[in-house]
Amino acid sequence: MNDQHRPPIPYVFMAAVPSFDVWSHDMRDGEPLGTAQLLNGRGLDGGNLSPHLRWAGFPGQTRGFGVTCLDVDALTGSGFWHWVLFNLPASVTELPAGAGSVAMTTLPAGAIQARNDFGTRDYCGAAPPKGRAPHRYVFAVHALDTGVLSADADSSPAYVGSALREHTVARALIVPVYQREQEPAAGLKEQAAEHL
Repeated sequence: MNDQHRPPIPYVFMAAVPSFDVWSHDMRDGEPLGTAQLLNGRGLDGGNLSPHLRWAGFPGQTRGFGVTCLDVDALTGSGFWHWVLFNLPASVTELPAGAGSVAMTTLPAGAIQARNDFGTRDYCGAAPPKGRAPHRYVFAVHALDTGVLSADADSSPAYVGSALREHTVARALIVPVYQREQEPAAGLKEQAAEHL
């Protein structure tokens, strides 16, 4: 699949806002996700850990943050939400790896994780279908003009996304990728073995 036929990153259709700096010890823009950020299940032995994130340079009027992860290439018609975190105070500018666990022990009081598209309230790792082009995982840090959104843990990702859009004053993205190779058919495996 070439870029002309790939779904666009949805933020390009929203009102333009400034960017700011975001980086991670665990992933880089355009590079494959590591095993730690993959799903543990569906044929994968990933760590199911949300990545480390740190950010700076956001506008002075920022009052809070949201953090999301969207697989824009999922064949659902609406992408696939892996992580929906919000109500982070403006004083929080870094999340350790694993902060998106169900236990939420490293998140500040008041932070909320809404259910993702797996139906759980945590970070669920990447697990694209085998044999497709690399999927893009859009990790977004949303700088907001409020510390509390009109959403809760039972809100859908789309509802939280709409609330984030209404209050975003700046946004920073990291977009790593991940691809699962298609396993060859049994006959092809035997042919390949003959050439080893």
